[in-house]
Amino acid sequence: MESNGSAAGPSASAAVPEAAVGRAVEVVIVTGLSGAGRGTAARVLEDLGWYVADNLPPELIERMIELGVSADPPIRRLALVMDVRSRFFTGNLSAVTEQLRSGGVRTRVLFLEASDDVLIRRFGFARRRHPLQSESADGTLSEGIAAERARLASAKTAADVVIDTTALSVHQLHRKLEEAYGGGAPKALQVTVQSFGFKYGVPLDADMVFDLRFLPNPHWVPELREHTGQDAVVSEYVLSRPGAQDYLNTCRHLIDLTTDGYRQEGKRYMTVAVGCTGGKHRSVAVAEALGEALGEASADIGTSGQARRRQRSVTTQRPDRADMDIVRVVHRDLGRE
Repeated sequence: MESNGSAAGPSASAAVPEAAVGRAVEVVIVTGLSGAGRGTAARVLEDLGWYVADNLPPELIERMIELGVSADPPIRRLALVMDVRSRFFTGNLSAVTEQLRSGGVRTRVLFLEASDDVLIRRFGFARRRHPLQSESADGTLSEGIAAERARLASAKTAADVVIDTTALSVHQLHRKLEEAYGGGAPKALQVTVQSFGFKYGVPLDADMVFDLRFLPNPHWVPELREHTGQDAVVSEYVLSRPGAQDYLNTCRHLIDLTTDGYRQEGKRYMTVAVGCTGGKHRSVAVAEALGEALGEASADIGTSGQARRRQRSVTTQRPDRADMDIVRVVHRDLGRE
């Protein structure tokens, strides 16, 4: 990754809206060669809290910032993906960035590139035509890439950050972008612990599934049948069964191992599904206990009634790492007959 100074260039249409002056507005213009990772960069920036607008003509930047500042809540971090697919984009960004910066808008340009052989291989895997391929003299992919390099030469010169993705994996690119544009925010991982009933089906978005059907079912205990796993009498019954605590500790250990790996791979969301037969007793009790164990603190979210019974949030600073985990406990099938 290399840094360049901003270069001057011909005038471009991009005035700064008065509403943005004096406001904490950040703009990142994402550009570069087709196949070098613009789409990946856009997704990463979106995960980092940037509002991403794809293929926006330079003439609309002013209006986009204006709309963002006046939105509720206002958009303070705007990522604009610009490339040769747009006939309005000539590759010159100097005038645009200088106009924005002179108006007090913090503006950075990210340029992504890769070697010709890697770009050719990526286009071959994707089975797509290069956007400038048909404009080249012989219609070849190599000529299309060469034409795009020439057209975007001034954009690369104007870039604040240039990333060569030739030897980078998707996860390595993710980490570089996070370092450059994460704003110093903690790399929080949102973990959702979801109880469910197997008879209603396993949650489709589950990353891990734990089966509690090996524990005795409180449904067959008359005095517990009408209660749920959120009630102390049921929770104490379930968690005191032989093997319950060992299983709970093992679940937590596996989740800790997995979340550490997720964080390294740039993933920010994880769903842990905890199931029993009907999703009322065992899975609910263990999901509650697991959420407490993972979070080591709890705070009810601002809901009431049935919604409050079915979901709550746990946010804590783990003592063994500097980042912040957000743990949500959701009971999908609680209340079903």
